[in-house]
Amino acid sequence: MLRILLLLMAAACAARAGTVQWLTLDSGIGPVANEMLESALDEARRVDAEALVIELDTPGGLLKTTRMMCKTILASDIPVIVYVAPSGARAGSAGVFITLAAHVAAMAPGTNIGAAHPVGLGGSGGSDTSGVMEGKITNDAAAFARTLAEQRGRNVEWAEQSVRESKSITESEALAMGVIEIIAPSPDSLLVMLDGRIVTVDGRPDTLSTRDAVIAKPPMSMRLRVLDVIADPNIAYILLLIGIYGLFFELYNPGAVFPAVIGGLSLLLSCYSLQLLPVNWAGLLLIAFAIILFVLEIKITSYGLLSVAGVVSMVLGSLMLFQSGTTGLSVGLEIIIPAAIVTALFFALVVGMGLRAQSRKVVTGVEGLVGETGTVSSPLHPNGKVLVHGELWSAHSSQDIERGARVRVTAVNGMELSVEPVTDRITT
Repeated sequence: MLRILLLLMAAACAARAGTVQWLTLDSGIGPVANEMLESALDEARRVDAEALVIELDTPGGLLKTTRMMCKTILASDIPVIVYVAPSGARAGSAGVFITLAAHVAAMAPGTNIGAAHPVGLGGSGGSDTSGVMEGKITNDAAAFARTLAEQRGRNVEWAEQSVRESKSITESEALAMGVIEIIAPSPDSLLVMLDGRIVTVDGRPDTLSTRDAVIAKPPMSMRLRVLDVIADPNIAYILLLIGIYGLFFELYNPGAVFPAVIGGLSLLLSCYSLQLLPVNWAGLLLIAFAIILFVLEIKITSYGLLSVAGVVSMVLGSLMLFQSGTTGLSVGLEIIIPAAIVTALFFALVVGMGLRAQSRKVVTGVEGLVGETGTVSSPLHPNGKVLVHGELWSAHSSQDIERGARVRVTAVNGMELSVEPVTDRITT
């Protein structure tokens, strides 16, 4: 009886404890991160969670996606806590806005927040973007940061400075300046510090009860896992190159099929992932120009100059491929340099072999008879029969040639060969 009573008490305590939904965002902020946030909120509503905690570690991201995520957090009917963690993590650029939008903002020791100036978020560059347009984007982002800070009762002045002056501060400075509310060394300590805190959710006060809450970290769906992988700039770049390799291999060495299938699939995946990323078209055109230079190097004798130009164009295009700025989305040099070298070798070897095979003299079929030699089977006056490759052909010559003479095939006209003598045994 006592055992049953204890079990019932434990079940009651567990029921009162509730659940805290946990979402980890540890990369650039893009469309996938927004989908992950919406999915986590849906799951939190389904299980009637006490709150959703976003463990944040990001260098930045897309301003458009950041605005969407902030709107989702502001309109959430479940408390959203942003926790910049673990130690060494940062809430840079887009992370600043997401932190300011949270109902409660917390940081782990050894973290930092700031540098939200929207460099590179407004376009592909140019005088207009670097001047008037950049000013418009900065003013808009600064106003957005002020609005978020005012709504959550945080330091409005610093929020604007983080955008206009790219100011960055540590967790202790953030707490002292009223940018965050909590410094928590661990998830468990965060839940203890959140317990009893009153937040305004959907226009009504809500008291958090998280001290004994259970942290729930449901796995991502297969779809989100795949999107998260291919939305990585390095993966998108590698898929693009594999797609190019596969298609060119099939074009210059037809019949292999497998490279074309892999190349086509990789190219389709790269096209999808490039839609999720801030692509700089100038960078993409430079990569295309590099490929053209590599192909021309095979056909034109440039003593390596076109290859060098192709490598330079490939590296520059790869560096410019994504509008990084403070988004944190870029291809690493450890990927770019080997990729440029591999691409140059690919076009020199694989495509070069294909071109040489295509320019080689035909040795099969009817066309392969041109230039071959044979023996006159019946005298050519000027028509007769010749034996070539063990086959008897009707032949025509511009002069009479006797039986047994050696002849060379000069042309194939339907089922008749045009021949010329290769010996002096010509009748008069």
